[in-house]
Amino acid sequence: MVNAAPAYLFAGQGSQYPGMGKDLYEAFPQSRAVFDKADKVLGFSLTRLCFEGPPEELTKTQNCQPAILTVSIAAFEAFRSRVKGQGLRAKFMAGLSLGEYSALIAAGAFTFEAGLKLVRTRAEIMDEATRRHPGTMAAVLDLDIEKVKDICLKSGAEIANINAPGQIVISGNKEAVDKATQMCVEAGAKRVIELEVSGAFHSSLMFEASAELKQALQNTPISALLVPVVSNYTASMQSTATEIEQNLVYQLYKPVRWVESMQYMLSQGVYKFYEFGPGKVLKGLMRRIDSTVEVINIEKKEDILAE
Repeated sequence: MVNAAPAYLFAGQGSQYPGMGKDLYEAFPQSRAVFDKADKVLGFSLTRLCFEGPPEELTKTQNCQPAILTVSIAAFEAFRSRVKGQGLRAKFMAGLSLGEYSALIAAGAFTFEAGLKLVRTRAEIMDEATRRHPGTMAAVLDLDIEKVKDICLKSGAEIANINAPGQIVISGNKEAVDKATQMCVEAGAKRVIELEVSGAFHSSLMFEASAELKQALQNTPISALLVPVVSNYTASMQSTATEIEQNLVYQLYKPVRWVESMQYMLSQGVYKFYEFGPGKVLKGLMRRIDSTVEVINIEKKEDILAE
């Protein structure tokens, strides 16, 4: 039997842009409260950075991760106020990499304040790891995953994200990624695009950093989930605080299994998704995974009012 409840998805790093969240702040007191809390928790005006930039500051890992999370939760809280009385309505929640933290906040595992502090710490840990172990990432388009896996074994690169059929992200030190890029093109990839990121995320170069993240997670209270959250690491439901902590540690240096995560929810009868946060990246990925399902973006004032 098809379950009518939708799933909620939350944006990942890379979807930021100056001006994001401004109309939510101006239109909804719930969104304004989220931004005001973020400024207080962080000790600087994240709100101004989201609204005005400059882009080079907003793009920095330690800024863009808390910024995207804040905009995502601001959109979620405005949406929740709009559908008040209907409950959360979601059958599952999930988020792409950073977005998993937004999903866990929305599902009740973390308070917004605790989740924001955790993400700021995560971003600083990742930023420091990139200085110790420099690297890069690249998106491989339209090449069979088994070929990409084989190329990674031969080049020393690693698979970081399995985002959609025909879109696989590789990660590692620059020499390995450059070598893998050339091999992927020779193997028939349509394109290989170097990503504008500061390091080799979701690779073994982040392994040392995972111990610091584990410590931060152990110092963060984790509550029972109100809605199941599908883990990037396992591509299945996580329920206990121990599972959540372990999965987030692994997520830092293991591949994001986004395709399998979406396929898991589809197999459970979900056929409608809401994407919270800046941009429409997840909607684009879903078109490649299953073009028959509906994805509704919740990013702007008009998106909320349409519900």
